[in-house]
Amino acid sequence: MCGIIGIFNHRNAAELATLGLFAEQHRGQESCGMAVNDGVTIRLRKKMGLVKDVFTPDKLEFLPGSIAIGHVRYPTRGSSSVYNSQPHVVETLSGPSYVLASNGDIVNYAEIRKEMEDKGVYFASGNDGELLLKYIVYHVEKENYSIVDAIKLLMKNVKGAFSTVLGTKKDMYLFRDPYGFRPMSYGQTKEGATAVASESNALDILYMEWTKEVNPAEIVIVSTEGLRNIANDPNEFRSIKSDKHCIFEHIYFSRPDSIIFGENVYEVREKIGAQLALADEITPDVVVPVPDSANFIALGYARQKNVPFALGLIRNHYVGRTFIKPEQTVRDESVYQKFNTLPNFFKGKKVVLIDDSIVRGTTIRKLVKLIKNAGAAEVHIRIGSPAVKYSCFYGIDTPTRQELIANRMNVQEIEEYTGADTLQYLDIKALEKSVQHPQDYCYACFDGNYPVT
Repeated sequence: MCGIIGIFNHRNAAELATLGLFAEQHRGQESCGMAVNDGVTIRLRKKMGLVKDVFTPDKLEFLPGSIAIGHVRYPTRGSSSVYNSQPHVVETLSGPSYVLASNGDIVNYAEIRKEMEDKGVYFASGNDGELLLKYIVYHVEKENYSIVDAIKLLMKNVKGAFSTVLGTKKDMYLFRDPYGFRPMSYGQTKEGATAVASESNALDILYMEWTKEVNPAEIVIVSTEGLRNIANDPNEFRSIKSDKHCIFEHIYFSRPDSIIFGENVYEVREKIGAQLALADEITPDVVVPVPDSANFIALGYARQKNVPFALGLIRNHYVGRTFIKPEQTVRDESVYQKFNTLPNFFKGKKVVLIDDSIVRGTTIRKLVKLIKNAGAAEVHIRIGSPAVKYSCFYGIDTPTRQELIANRMNVQEIEEYTGADTLQYLDIKALEKSVQHPQDYCYACFDGNYPVT
């Protein structure tokens, strides 16, 4: 899971891209980068760290141009280093330059990389974005494909998730894998600039006149002549004849003020909470979310139960998202720095603690201890998703199956491990009721049914 941004036809493209990346910072906090094109030169800046630290006003002065492509990274493939940061740039001997940023992960990465290396293509990183870029560039420059035909060939042969923006010195190309695993939206400002982002909330801050989603297998060409949409039939490139959007985008990753896969994220989360409440016999004194991703799930639960909802846990927003910290020791320390209880709030209360998921179990265990130390009489954990039992290969860095707590312990054992009085997950059938088109989602991290292998 990463965040992409693209700006076309704006004199301050780098500034707009920075605003978009900042709105998508929740999608990746390890590194960020941006390539800016003034029509002659493509300038690249990428570093480890947060957007506000890397793209300061003094640095933006050295990134002139009307086309900008940016990225915030959460590592799934390739080590945590600037070499694996995006966007990637290729300059050719014949003159053209290419820039690419992508969100997702490639299932047959090793196979495609070896195929390209056997043809003499050099790779400087272990990142899937570089693979996508060099696959396209090779077929355009060496095999005389058009860029559109090279992208179509990529969709046919490269398997996995990729919501991608590709730039040349003149144009920008937006495309999405045939299953539509990861979200991707684009639109135009009143002044005629075009923008693309992983989430619609990043476009809202740019005051778009209209927005829409890039469809699975669609290619959108952005040029000075306007927009050209190539609506490919995604079934030409896939074995399963339906979309497979990542359900975890609704549960956890996307911001609640985004529209993804045609639905409001906050509304889906409220429906998840309501479904969770319908299956629960507990009547608590108060419902408390683990902020922030579980806020709307807990709100939906409380409304369905007609019981009080309260933000009893206070989050320090200057600490990053613990789920996406690469080191377990860093993740553990972040939990202590990240949360605190309201003084005198929990004493004697029966608490339903709502979280979006349990992956390793370390965070929820510490939170139960924190709440009980604050005087809670009972703490009942309710999870707005089924048990995570399988790793994801489409852009989420869930650990190996051995590290997933639901693979090592049953519900009773997890209750004992976390110190909770009871634990209850959302049933997968109830989760399906929370979205409009349940057949168009991927549930592989819950049921092991992988649409692409």
